[in-house]
Amino acid sequence: MKRQLVERELTPEGPRREAIKSGAKPRRTVTVNLSESPLVWLHARGHLSDRLLDAGEALRADYERAQLSPSVTMRWDPVRVKSTGERGLSASERQVAARQRFDGAIKAAGRGLEDILWRVVCAGEALPEAEKTLGWPARSGKLVLRIALERVAEFYRIT
Repeated sequence: MKRQLVERELTPEGPRREAIKSGAKPRRTVTVNLSESPLVWLHARGHLSDRLLDAGEALRADYERAQLSPSVTMRWDPVRVKSTGERGLSASERQVAARQRFDGAIKAAGRGLEDILWRVVCAGEALPEAEKTLGWPARSGKLVLRIALERVAEFYRIT
């Protein structure tokens, strides 16, 4: 994919989704690659609604929090002193809770849809590559991904 770099304001929650307004002076900015995620790429071209993008990002966030991606070496994550907003839970309890949410969202998507969700949302695989790997006809993955993300949005109660 071709890189699409834009400047976004950096907030405590991460980069803002919308562009910097002209005349406004942000405190801190960051350069973001809009084509980095297949979901963002589809959303930027009008193939996914804000609701479906939020559902996919929630699923990916739980995948990352649960640390389900394979580790090759020792973990070098920094030790956090302050709470990240989930008060009362230890790091391992947050990881377990994220794993339960991820498993629940995948189960809510239904049988047969977990493959496209994992490949595109979690692994960041491009939609044409996922279709080819799964043996699906070209351009069928977009419709199936939308159906899966609708179910995930219902699970996360995203309106």
